[in-house]
Amino acid sequence: MAEALVVLAVALGAGLVVAAADSVVLHGAAAWSDPVRAGLRHLSTQPRRTLRPDVLLLRAGVVAVPVLAVLAAAVVPLGGQVLAPSSAELVWFNAAEALLWAALWLVGWGPNAVYSLVGGYRFLAQGLAYELPLMFALITVGVGAGSLRVTDVVSAQQDLWFVVTMPVAFVVFLAGSAAFAFWGPFDPPVSADAGGGLLSDLAGADRLLVQLGRYVFLGVSAAMAAALFLGAGHGPWLPDTAWHAVKTLAVLAVLVTVGRRVPAIRPDRFVEVAWMVLVPLTLLQALVVSVLALAGVYR
Repeated sequence: MAEALVVLAVALGAGLVVAAADSVVLHGAAAWSDPVRAGLRHLSTQPRRTLRPDVLLLRAGVVAVPVLAVLAAAVVPLGGQVLAPSSAELVWFNAAEALLWAALWLVGWGPNAVYSLVGGYRFLAQGLAYELPLMFALITVGVGAGSLRVTDVVSAQQDLWFVVTMPVAFVVFLAGSAAFAFWGPFDPPVSADAGGGLLSDLAGADRLLVQLGRYVFLGVSAAMAAALFLGAGHGPWLPDTAWHAVKTLAVLAVLVTVGRRVPAIRPDRFVEVAWMVLVPLTLLQALVVSVLALAGVYR
């Protein structure tokens, strides 16, 4: 029970940091508390009802989004250990992402409305694009560490951060994480040209849960990127936890700042780039890392 509460607290903290950082980037330093006020406003708003919605699927999707984001946080290393240890923690993280794909499709399908369905289909199209490159990026990390445990991945970076020999995997991981959170240039599933897409028919607590899950997942992904590619707590002078926090905030700053300054990418164009460019590049990256692993570079 205590470990579950720690995971929940870390996940919610990550989500609040993302939301506050986004408000500051958009509206200035004085807007850091806007997400809290928006959350309270959502709680006082009545849920929206459409004609003949599939309430069961809609509720399942809405609840699953934040739950899956919290489950992804369970394999982020804190103080040198994860709170849900297993022999396949990278698979756990990837599985949470894949199920998030399904949950958001239910959010688009459930209201039985045009704009939300368009947003759901757009999210599916993006998923077809980034899921394989993201999976290959995680496989590359596992090959370099010789393990699927996140703690082993961190230990393997004591002398050399993986970002040095895996730059393509690092960039693809960040892009894939932003796409899963439909963030920045990957926001067509919720863009204004589709009337808000996935969020168009959500109000009140439903909208709050989906938005919270989105922010939590982006924050958790930043912490995971710091662990998988930037050595997590490895660094001089500061304690391990402090170093991991600094690196996570740096990654988060990049995601939020770049996400608000890069124009949206059409899902069909993103699919083309992912399959024609990112898949070959990530496969080549995995091959290079495999050769380096055989040569003993990561020992």
